[in-house]
Amino acid sequence: MTMTNRHNSKRDHFIFCTINDVVPQDHLVRKLEEAIDFNFIYEEVKHLYSPYGRAGTDPVILFKLLFINIIFGLNSMRRTCSEAQVNLAYRWFLGLDIEEKIPNYSTWSQNYLRRYKDSEVFETIFYKILSQAMNLGFVDMTTVFGDGTHQKANANKRKHTEAEVAITKKYYEDELLKEINEDRECIGKETYDSITKTENMFDEETGELIKCKGTKKIKESTTDPESGCFHKGEKEKCFAYAHQTFCDKNGFVIETLVVPGNIHDSVSFNDAYKHMMSIFEGAIKNISLDAGYKTPAICKQLLDEGLKVYMPYVRPRTKKGYFKKYEYVYDEVYDQYICPNNKLLTYTTTNREGYREYKSEQKDCKDCPFKKKCTKSKQKVITRHLWESYKEEVEEFRYTPEWKEIYPQRKETIERVFADCKENHNLRYTRLKGLTKNQHQSWLVFACHNLKKMALWLRG
Repeated sequence: MTMTNRHNSKRDHFIFCTINDVVPQDHLVRKLEEAIDFNFIYEEVKHLYSPYGRAGTDPVILFKLLFINIIFGLNSMRRTCSEAQVNLAYRWFLGLDIEEKIPNYSTWSQNYLRRYKDSEVFETIFYKILSQAMNLGFVDMTTVFGDGTHQKANANKRKHTEAEVAITKKYYEDELLKEINEDRECIGKETYDSITKTENMFDEETGELIKCKGTKKIKESTTDPESGCFHKGEKEKCFAYAHQTFCDKNGFVIETLVVPGNIHDSVSFNDAYKHMMSIFEGAIKNISLDAGYKTPAICKQLLDEGLKVYMPYVRPRTKKGYFKKYEYVYDEVYDQYICPNNKLLTYTTTNREGYREYKSEQKDCKDCPFKKKCTKSKQKVITRHLWESYKEEVEEFRYTPEWKEIYPQRKETIERVFADCKENHNLRYTRLKGLTKNQHQSWLVFACHNLKKMALWLRG
């Protein structure tokens, strides 16, 4: 076989065909176009445009550029516009002729600043695409899977200041405080004003001492103050944002909330969960979460609302060589603990954090043969949260056939959603600064994830 020489290849041929003829029938852009009618965007942004003056850039084209940017993982509006200039498939999706000019990369940023930054269009797009998937029967709300993931912020980790911020009030604090004080009143103890300790501070304007909640010191980025310093295990210490996200068993994202990266998942859980339940209440029967959410407050909240909760086993955080907490038997009838040496630990008080304290007698511990494996103090103290029974009820779900079927699906649902969006849809790090912009971006990223999945499922 002789060598082929294409040195004389012709690049000046006329092509007598349409863009529609050139784009393959199985190309992803065709599947995206079939999945949903994007004209709903016109109605959503109509109030943001003036009825007078020069016609602006088509808003559908602007948002379709964002879909191209996210779905195809370009991660740069400048690069997206450059690719759309020469990519006929992208032109077909945008509805532009080969002679028409692609909008400049700065057009989107200016439209965002002047029109979209304070609008609800991003959230509307997310729920519109989700609604379309639900209408097609692709979404199953019976069981939802929740988790959080971190996205590296556009901030230098070395540029920060030490800031002192107030400790925020927890959503369950009032309810827990009421039960704490009821417990303390029963044993003649003084009640608390709040769960968080208050401090006396001098008000320079009034000249009076006022009580306020405690404060804590955090590292605040000078580049993006709204991000949070994230450091966990062997992961790189950096400023980041966290995405509190829920999906169904088929991997369709149904709720997402962006918070600073220094907020724990169990703290940001409530806002995302409440918003999700306000929209889909009644459809959700089961919820599966990881070990970070296994707190008495969350377990109580979910069980009180009638959900079945599927969480993993959490290892006891006890020093090596000492008895584990489960080796002390709790007697619900007499409200006391029995130690491995068959001695009683009786209830003494309820502390500010909502834990009931059970203490042994010093004489029982003095000559106990197990003392070296029990405690270094003169007497053993065990704490039990007022809502500990809710955690124990959640623990009982682990021994059901449903847990063995549902919980392992987390790696196939929410964890796979995060992996796919980080690898393909620009969720690994953000170029944007501020919570609002990143929340808008989060809605778009997960909207594109849902749109792509829906488009592929429609074609089989």
